[in-house]
Amino acid sequence: MSGLVKLADPLALGSVTIRNRVFLAPMSGVTDEAFRRRAHAHGAGLVVSEMVASGELARGRLDSGRRVRHSGLPVHMVQLAGREAGHMAEAARIAEAEGADIIDINMGCPAKKVTGGYSGSALMRDPDHALTLIDAVVGAVDVPVTLKMRLGWDETALNAPTLARRAEQAGVRMITVHGRTRCQFYKGRADWRAIARVKAAITVPLVANGDVGIPADAAAALELSGADAVMIGRASYGAPWAPGDIARAAGSSAGNAAPARGRDLADYVVSHYEDMLSLYGTESGLRQARKHLGWYIDRHAPELPAGLRATIMTEHDTGRVIAGLREAFMPGADVQQEQAAA
Repeated sequence: MSGLVKLADPLALGSVTIRNRVFLAPMSGVTDEAFRRRAHAHGAGLVVSEMVASGELARGRLDSGRRVRHSGLPVHMVQLAGREAGHMAEAARIAEAEGADIIDINMGCPAKKVTGGYSGSALMRDPDHALTLIDAVVGAVDVPVTLKMRLGWDETALNAPTLARRAEQAGVRMITVHGRTRCQFYKGRADWRAIARVKAAITVPLVANGDVGIPADAAAALELSGADAVMIGRASYGAPWAPGDIARAAGSSAGNAAPARGRDLADYVVSHYEDMLSLYGTESGLRQARKHLGWYIDRHAPELPAGLRATIMTEHDTGRVIAGLREAFMPGADVQQEQAAA
């Protein structure tokens, strides 16, 4: 794993120092404040907000405002999506006023509801227009601006190297590339070798994204792409500690190890659930938390009886959900001891 060594090094973007080079990807509906705090506590070098729709933020939508709110972590990074330069600039100014240390521009999201609005990876089909958005954001704020993209729209338009070079010339300070086209969505394998063509086109730091989940993946991605850092996305579902695990494998001393199976894991999942209830309020938090609870179960308790899983995933009584989680993740003896103590 010698190729991992550089991932433990800090990375500077202007006056911002990132403690290591293993990042948590921005994921809509996933990387809210509760999730980011956990990933950071486990040693992720950088965590990024959920994608924020610039038009909604500029118009004052409450949920968008919550997404850009400062979480109290050492580096606050906000990702913006949109198609209108004015909205992107105004959203960037709002995020900076909320304490954002870095603004990221989304040109990689493949979701139809995003690309259908000519945002996300759809912008890679119109590089000239994409550059107007980059110019607007860079010109609106004093903090570093970064960019996340894919290899291109499809296999006939692999224009990431050209767009990355133009983005750097416009003032972008770091570029992340997911090693798939938009039309691939998440099918097949990420092409880390193709990311190397972007590395050859730029001088700013490059982050490799796509199918990195364990230290061996990170080492291979670095070798094949020549990237300066890696970004972890879906591998963190049900495992907010995944980026930190890779960082520690590289030699980073930051963060806490994953919770041990049994009581520690049960306490951890319950705490995450309670934090989401606090963040969103009970009614919305119940709904928002279910995908996370499902991922924890899929990853750590896949043999859970269907009836217990259904209780956890559908029950509206939070006390019953918590009792179900403890039963799911704690050995029987531990559950009995806890019930007796209660």
